[in-house]
Amino acid sequence: MTQTAPPRDSLARRVVRTVGVIMIAAGLVIMGWFAWQYWGTNVVAQQQQQKILEEWTETEAVGILRVPRFGAEYEVPILPGSNLLDAKGDAALSKGVAWYELGAKFGDVGNAVVAGHRVTHGEPFKDFPKLRAGDKVSVETREATYTYVLRNGGTEIIVPFTASWPLHDVPDPNPPNGVAAEPTESVLTLVTCSELFHTDNRSVVIGDLTATKAK
Repeated sequence: MTQTAPPRDSLARRVVRTVGVIMIAAGLVIMGWFAWQYWGTNVVAQQQQQKILEEWTETEAVGILRVPRFGAEYEVPILPGSNLLDAKGDAALSKGVAWYELGAKFGDVGNAVVAGHRVTHGEPFKDFPKLRAGDKVSVETREATYTYVLRNGGTEIIVPFTASWPLHDVPDPNPPNGVAAEPTESVLTLVTCSELFHTDNRSVVIGDLTATKAK
């Protein structure tokens, strides 16, 4: 009796099978990427932050940020972040919060700007919307500890990513005659993403220096 050979897969069936395997692999890669971004980077960043905090004066950190609204034990290293947009800024944001080096130093007349992530890389500004006008924020540097009192809450000022006025020496969205004023006081500006995931906007809080305690 003659045996009939099993039918060969058609080209269409092989293509469908190949596409299916590729889609499954792509899905696994995407899931892995999201797991790394929203879990893995937090673990790594928190370990790096803790290592820096142990002897921060011996590191590149310029100070320690403390926000009682975020918890009595909340503290995160402030790293020099260049213009916040280049590789140095990215590196600073991955290990703590980033100081805008083109602005003022903490305690000096002008605007000291600090940026941080709300999600990923340790989530230092995860609770940013909880900030309220009147909250105190402190920055400890090698020379002194500076205390600022916030003018506004964490959801009151939302600006497009392209808005530059939060970085100005006097952070004012509507300067007199359209010309930025010369700074006469020391302020602190904190900046982060408005939404947890993709966003084109930034949330901003501004605080005024109210106390300086020299070391």
